[in-house]
Amino acid sequence: MNLSLQTLLKQAKEKMGSCTHPMVREKALETIRRAYAEGIFVRITEGYRSHARQNELYTQGRTKPGKVVTNARGGQSYHNYGLAVDYVLLSPDGKKALWQVNSDWRRVAAIAKSLGFEWGGDWQTFKDYPHLQMTDGLSLVQLRNGAKPNLGESAASKKAPIADIQSTLVSRYGFSLKIDDLFGPETKQALLKAYQTELNKQFGANLVVDGVWGPKTSAASVTLHPGARGNLTWILQALLYCSGFDPQGMDGILGEKTVAALRSFQRGSGLKVDGLAGVATFRELFK
Repeated sequence: MNLSLQTLLKQAKEKMGSCTHPMVREKALETIRRAYAEGIFVRITEGYRSHARQNELYTQGRTKPGKVVTNARGGQSYHNYGLAVDYVLLSPDGKKALWQVNSDWRRVAAIAKSLGFEWGGDWQTFKDYPHLQMTDGLSLVQLRNGAKPNLGESAASKKAPIADIQSTLVSRYGFSLKIDDLFGPETKQALLKAYQTELNKQFGANLVVDGVWGPKTSAASVTLHPGARGNLTWILQALLYCSGFDPQGMDGILGEKTVAALRSFQRGSGLKVDGLAGVATFRELFK
């Protein structure tokens, strides 16, 4: 069984901790989501790093056994200011770290750079392939002297996408749901309950709203075509995003970007790639 996106995101949040800059954290999580949609499994191994931890790493390969992994002492790394993360690729089952800098590794770096990161693999001297950073053009000297980066609007000033989905489920349907920005079983069940509610409301399906995909829910399912609008389309967009296929917005409209994400999901799931959200697609999304 492949490693779930939820697991990768949860691990990343734990590794980055509360001292990683909110924008760095947000963009690292988005990198994981986009890579996952392409079948690449990314683990964040570290975010914020204390000066003491940095000094400990510096001694490796010098006064302590091991290979040299950094040329930076405490205060000389962007990790020390919460502006950097390190990553590694994993096998699909999550049991093996894949350290080879191959096309998948470089693809993750390209995704991260498109989101505003600098990649250590582009450095001319000490190439640091696992390293991603956001500096806002500030040098380490400036940071040590107290300068603060301006990285724009971050997760600290707006809801993260999955948290926003959870909030909408609570406000629109009255569900009791923890707002934790993690796509776990409870959130998936709430989306299925919302789906059943909409089938009842819009199509008179008379389903028991139990969050369980059974024969009756399958039989009551409808097909959403390009241009479809409303809460069912919003549910589709939410499911696609949480599955790692970003529809580039959750406006309740089955437009070009949502169709593109839908087709990518269908292709990756072995379904007919038709850009139509029918019973087979919803069944797979709710697995």
